[in-house]
Amino acid sequence: MNKKKIGIIGATGYTGSELVRLLVNHSGVSIELITSESKTDIRFSDIHPQFRGIMDIQLSSMKTVKDHELDLVFLALPHGISMEFVRDHINSNFKIIDLSGDFRLSSKEAYAEWYKAEHIFPEGLKKAVFGSPEFFREKIKTAHLIANPGCFVTSAILALAPLVKNNLIDNKSIIVDSKTGVSGAGVKATDVTHFDNVNDNFKPYGLKKHRHTIEMQEALTAYTGKELTLLFTPHLLPVDRGILTSVYAQPTGKIDEKSLRQLYANFYSKEPFVRVLDDIPSLKRVRGSNYCDIMVNYDERTNRVFVFSAIDNLVKGASGQAIQNMNLMLGLDESDGLRYAPLAP
Repeated sequence: MNKKKIGIIGATGYTGSELVRLLVNHSGVSIELITSESKTDIRFSDIHPQFRGIMDIQLSSMKTVKDHELDLVFLALPHGISMEFVRDHINSNFKIIDLSGDFRLSSKEAYAEWYKAEHIFPEGLKKAVFGSPEFFREKIKTAHLIANPGCFVTSAILALAPLVKNNLIDNKSIIVDSKTGVSGAGVKATDVTHFDNVNDNFKPYGLKKHRHTIEMQEALTAYTGKELTLLFTPHLLPVDRGILTSVYAQPTGKIDEKSLRQLYANFYSKEPFVRVLDDIPSLKRVRGSNYCDIMVNYDERTNRVFVFSAIDNLVKGASGQAIQNMNLMLGLDESDGLRYAPLAP
């Protein structure tokens, strides 16, 4: 079988590094191009020394993408930069998977409100398919442009979808509470992610205005056809990777824990990377893998449904899910390159 030719646009961050880690052993693709505008002409393994002897390809400018016959490119670029690349290359022969937030929302107005910036290519918002394979698999297969979901969003919508789809909860009283590792903030250190501020510490951030809030709402509405409003609060954990999300909701009618667990088991029974558990998920059980672990429960005393989900924010929350989308777009086995057991301990 001829391998599909892949480019990775943006190599210095965590998502670019994870893409390479997962793709180097993928049987159906070959990495032909990795770019960096700030570190052109050095090797990828000079930036990420763990790849010495594994991926020593020389980095190039993204301008050289036209010199390669590629089947697909991943954009591991900041939001704002990705939309420029897509605008300039939307008619190219290669397909595009964007890991930024530039094409995840429904309109330029929503983007301006939540990202506080103008969207310079609103036509791309109409062309993009939201890259959640569990919900939009058939659309992904024929898409030219994929908006890869946010990490918090992935953990939340997988936890909520069975409840919303089956009209089991009040869609106006949903609370999503998520804890994330520091790598979710990106590779560049800030005052917030400085060791002295993260170590032995724990705090919420992005109160009431985190941009993943609207993404969660729009994604669930697009899948279920139902409007909803949710309150989302993220928290920063003193760990390097992983997201644990807790969802709380008010049931709309009589419900019991046994039927809820059966609902989730049936709902995700054919999904290769969603594991419905009887015990509480944890970060180490999904670390380094493309799995999402989910547990649903019900508290009779307070009449509340609660769901826990755990993912690796860099894999199922970013690069792993992007590769899952790539496999679908290129007609490959959906699980190719992703059959890694979690790293524990």
